[in-house]
Amino acid sequence: GKPTLYGSLTRRGLSTEGVPDIAASEGFVVGEVTKKSILISCPHENVSTKFLAPYTTFCRIHQKSITCLDISSGGGLGVSTSTDGSMKIWQAANGEIRRLLEGHVYDVNCCRFFPSGLVVLSGGMDAQLKIWSAEDASCVVTFKGHKGGILDTAIVDRGRNVLSCSRDGTARLWDCGKSACLGVIADCGSPVNGIAVGTADNSLNLGTPEKAPSEREIGTEGKILLLAREDKKLQGVGLQSRQPVFLFVGSDAFNCCTFLSSTYILAGTQDGNIYQLDVRNTNIPIQVIHRSGAPVLSLLPYRDGFIASQGN
Repeated sequence: GKPTLYGSLTRRGLSTEGVPDIAASEGFVVGEVTKKSILISCPHENVSTKFLAPYTTFCRIHQKSITCLDISSGGGLGVSTSTDGSMKIWQAANGEIRRLLEGHVYDVNCCRFFPSGLVVLSGGMDAQLKIWSAEDASCVVTFKGHKGGILDTAIVDRGRNVLSCSRDGTARLWDCGKSACLGVIADCGSPVNGIAVGTADNSLNLGTPEKAPSEREIGTEGKILLLAREDKKLQGVGLQSRQPVFLFVGSDAFNCCTFLSSTYILAGTQDGNIYQLDVRNTNIPIQVIHRSGAPVLSLLPYRDGFIASQGN
């Protein structure tokens, strides 16, 4: 609610050790400076931020902005999609392009490795979900059934089943072996921007399926599916039961969600809020983090905390 403070940093030269000598404009103070980081504080607001230099930069993988990326479980390969319309697999160590994955019509919105690291799952604006071999770039399976562009995907356990969500307002469960839809897990009537699947806390009532689940459903029992919805709602649904578990209303459209543990979840909104909730009681958030009004685009658990990316 207060006016933004703007400032600038100027490099005056280099020390003999190769560390830059940096001066800040009025209202800002330069703290520790190393070859890889600069600590800046604003005493008036009692805040500080550390600016980090990138460890490595790969400039040749895509020509335009990157919309989604993932790293294989072993850390050897990366996969990414871009607004240049391409999806590529590359070596994480040096950014060398290994495979070009072609077959979606229009933009590819999301991509992720299966736990094996040998297979990639992608979803596109063409409403198709595809599974690719990272070894020879062939498209092994195509799932059709969504009526709108696919916005996010999730993999259940080792990947016999996968999940997708779409602009058409639905989240669907798919059987990879028979390339068939096992069911609509939720129909929200509003685009579902992000999903996450996790093991639910034992004390949580996930509901009972109305009919016995198909034997093709592998690993859905005891799981909860989070839906980050465009209509400002974050929803939890029992994956096997298809029954709603909770509904939380936020300040704006939810873009992304993730599990920190079987009890704690995170979700980010278009107006820059990150909500931490306890799935056992979602009436009041544990905390709401607001660093800037820029949209929260993705969230990832990391060590004891998490990493967030914002649209600024």
